[in-house]
Amino acid sequence: MTRPIEVKITGTGAYLPGSPVPFEEIDRYLGEITGGTPQVMRWLGRIKPVMKEMLDIEHYHYAIDPDTREYTDDNVTMAVKAARAALEMSGTAPGDIDFIAYGSAHMDQMPTASVRIQEQLGIESCAEIGVHANCTSAYKALLVAYDMIRNGRYRRALVASSSVSSSELRAEYYNQALATKEDLFLRWFLCDGAGALVLEAADEKKDGLFVECCHIESVGGKKPSAMGNRRPAYWMNPKEEYEKGYHHLAQMFQEELRANFHDPDGTVFYKGLKGMIEKYDLDLSDLRFFQVNLPSKHIAELVMDECFSLGIPRETLYTEMSKMGYSGPPMVFICLDRILRNEKLNHGDLILSYVTEVSKFMQAGYAMRYY
Repeated sequence: MTRPIEVKITGTGAYLPGSPVPFEEIDRYLGEITGGTPQVMRWLGRIKPVMKEMLDIEHYHYAIDPDTREYTDDNVTMAVKAARAALEMSGTAPGDIDFIAYGSAHMDQMPTASVRIQEQLGIESCAEIGVHANCTSAYKALLVAYDMIRNGRYRRALVASSSVSSSELRAEYYNQALATKEDLFLRWFLCDGAGALVLEAADEKKDGLFVECCHIESVGGKKPSAMGNRRPAYWMNPKEEYEKGYHHLAQMFQEELRANFHDPDGTVFYKGLKGMIEKYDLDLSDLRFFQVNLPSKHIAELVMDECFSLGIPRETLYTEMSKMGYSGPPMVFICLDRILRNEKLNHGDLILSYVTEVSKFMQAGYAMRYY
């Protein structure tokens, strides 16, 4: 009987563009909204202090020069910088990568980001794939790479994720006369960043961090979308798109979001996490870090109330959002990079991560254990 192929994390990397930006300077980087309706402008004045208190984020990062208003990075350059850091930790040359999996919220660029990353890393030939599925995309890219290695198709993979959220949050992006509260809600939640992992095949679990399982599901088949734009599934005339405001990224909130996130038997996050733990028979007795990929400390702490019943102690919650903001999909890899670089892991320590996104209630998670 052949020995199963184990999947080891040999390198992690992260990249946060620019200098840390305090909450009070967000409008300096993103630009002020000045052309909204009177109702929206009054709401903006009221909501800013509320957001500051609720999010409890000290600093954000933006790939924008506040003086020139020009971008300093894009999704590809940030992913490449995070990838180089992961390759350096791994001791892996770019040309030794067999497979690239890239995950981002959504992208319209052609050729796709995965082959642009391959090109900038100087990799002449490798397999690649891109996944675009909001905050689950990084997890899905990891799952694809994990399965590719575990099934013996490839030996060494680079998984990267990046997000220039600011590009959809800048004042210049909006047709401000049409912008609603839902269109502007995310300006305080999201910022920019990238993360990357190097995965390698191994014969046995020793001397490092290994993937125990990866999990994805969508539970939004009968729920309305709570986040997204109004673009159709074909290319529009850009002028018409702008004039109708179809490009605005809207986030439902308050009662509309609450009603669809909370089911009678618990939140979709809790039920999804519980299902993952049961499906993969995860032993949480050695849980060291629980990394919740949600956009605010307030929301993360709320789900911890439910998670306690699953045997997840509050003190295992790991979040660095207060120090660097929430960059969306890559945040899960950025936090894992912080753990591996700043924390001493002991034999048997378990790292658990889970996310629920609300564009269509897609969910994903993973478990990793140190040996």
